[in-house]
Amino acid sequence: MDWTGAGDRGTESYTSYGRDHVVRIEGKPPLPGSADVAFRGDVDRYSPEDLFVAALAQCHLLWFLHKAAMAGVVVTGYTDRATGTMRVEVAGAGQFTEVVLHPKVQVAEPVAEDVIADLHQQAHDHCFIARSVNFPVRHAPLTTQVAARA
Repeated sequence: MDWTGAGDRGTESYTSYGRDHVVRIEGKPPLPGSADVAFRGDVDRYSPEDLFVAALAQCHLLWFLHKAAMAGVVVTGYTDRATGTMRVEVAGAGQFTEVVLHPKVQVAEPVAEDVIADLHQQAHDHCFIARSVNFPVRHAPLTTQVAARA
């Protein structure tokens, strides 16, 4: 990780420095980071909070696809617009209180919603990241759609 927001004055004051940085992982493209906008960050860059919620959604997606493949459910599309809720204390510290995943699954053939719900539960039960946090990670799946036939 490289901080790129020092400017001319560094951390002379709370407002004198930028929060911009670049996340670097060997062999992968750089990822532009910043603080959340509420903490003087750049809205066009990824905040730690953005990446944390995305990591939970990504982990769920990957386990869901695995469990679907093992169950013979052919998934042809998957989107999620996960949301996170945080509590910020007066002194500025805080924590996540909940993350809600909103996966929308597309399948090749009709599948009962209870089967999809069970696959989501299995994915949740196996996700390393969801199993590592001290707040609820809920999933509120949207209606499953059957892929249009060509």
